[in-house]
Amino acid sequence: MFLPLHDSAPLKVIRFQIVTGLIIAVNVLVFLFTHYGVSPAQVKTIPLAFGVIPAVLTDKATLSATLQVIPEGATLLTYMFLHGGWMHLLGNMAFLWVFADNVEDGFGHLGFILFYLVCGLAAVATHVLISPASHAPVIGASGAVAGVLGAYMLLFPRSRVLILLFMRIPLRLPAALVLAAWLGFQLVSMQISGLAGQHVALWAHVGGFAAGLLITLALRQTILKRLHGRRAPSPGAV
Repeated sequence: MFLPLHDSAPLKVIRFQIVTGLIIAVNVLVFLFTHYGVSPAQVKTIPLAFGVIPAVLTDKATLSATLQVIPEGATLLTYMFLHGGWMHLLGNMAFLWVFADNVEDGFGHLGFILFYLVCGLAAVATHVLISPASHAPVIGASGAVAGVLGAYMLLFPRSRVLILLFMRIPLRLPAALVLAAWLGFQLVSMQISGLAGQHVALWAHVGGFAAGLLITLALRQTILKRLHGRRAPSPGAV
């Protein structure tokens, strides 16, 4: 529907979004290796081996022994660093780059990585709860990124976000409106995909977003005190 390009909220505590940059780098490197560093046959099996398969996780199905590379529980982490194609990867990374820096600023580097992973876990747990018998592997950073969007919406609702609507119309809108539209699009898409019988893990997006909102709401006063009580050091400061 739209692609975010830039936001107006400056960093106030950290100098640079180190963790966000590292997460993006890991996602890109994993994508390059899993698509171009292995054989075509392995490209197809990687989502089965390292993605989350709800039916396997809930013991309603058994994974082939040749695909049991890691414990099934470990896929709850590995799934969020896999992507099915360039558009899947670039879309998630664009949202992460635009919105995660300020959330990292509020949570701090260590707090942010924990927040990001917990949102990813909450996202896939929501999907498994809704579709426990699904045999389709879940992959992608979308659920964790959705958590970041939930946090940003609560902390920086008045920030202005430059987006490309329908990938061609530039608009600068309040973050609250942009992210509310994103959430609305997920809810509408769930209805459409359900009617069409498609297997898209949209509930993971909603679950991740809700987790981001709830965690941030619980820590909001601490985060706001951190953001407004200190200023980011100048580039030349020691």
